[in-house]
Amino acid sequence: MSEDQNKGPLIVVAEDEPKIAKLLTDYLSAHGYETKWIENGAEVVPFIKKESPSCLLLDIMLPGKDGMTICRELRSFTQMPILMLTARVEEIDRVLGLELGADDYICKPFSPREVVARVKTVLRRFKPAAAGAEAAEGEDNPFRVDEERREIHVKGKLLSLTPNEYTILLVLLKSPGRVFSRDQLVDQLYDDFRAVTDRTIDSHVKNLRKKIAACMPDVEVIRSVYGVGYKMQLP
Repeated sequence: MSEDQNKGPLIVVAEDEPKIAKLLTDYLSAHGYETKWIENGAEVVPFIKKESPSCLLLDIMLPGKDGMTICRELRSFTQMPILMLTARVEEIDRVLGLELGADDYICKPFSPREVVARVKTVLRRFKPAAAGAEAAEGEDNPFRVDEERREIHVKGKLLSLTPNEYTILLVLLKSPGRVFSRDQLVDQLYDDFRAVTDRTIDSHVKNLRKKIAACMPDVEVIRSVYGVGYKMQLP
């Protein structure tokens, strides 16, 4: 294992191929990030619990513990951005990764510059909680949004959201009743014009519905509009 000594945000690179890991850590270090390379999947979760890094680049095929299992375990206690790295290109693999809580999905071979750009994008969307008051959205609205903290509560309960889930829900909440196409929602998440399938947004919405239903089991507030996209229908 190796560790860079920069003082920027700490980025963990969980990758068992030394050449790829060195390429990524070198590029990240050159852009001011601190890096930690972990080769064995079994070491990822303990390190993140101890050090609380800013972002994780996670290879799916790792010795010791695979990336899907790691992602599932991490989402039980942290919403730190996770970018999955994989040689698998099938859509079902990408969708599964997103449903487990990954924020982005990068297929090998990739450009290290692209990876650095993706890291910058996801870190811009994800900010740790800061001081600030919750903003009530109306007495009858079960949602309370605090954009400064990047927090959304439902009936007083804090939703545990990934950066992408937070962005989508915030967009829908700001314009209740408005129908957003999947392409419009993709534009809110990514600013680099990448090719993203409809299933990507569907996966995020599926996760959001599940989390909201835990607080509001009898009401579906994110409605599907057949052939178009989604809208927020407040009770």
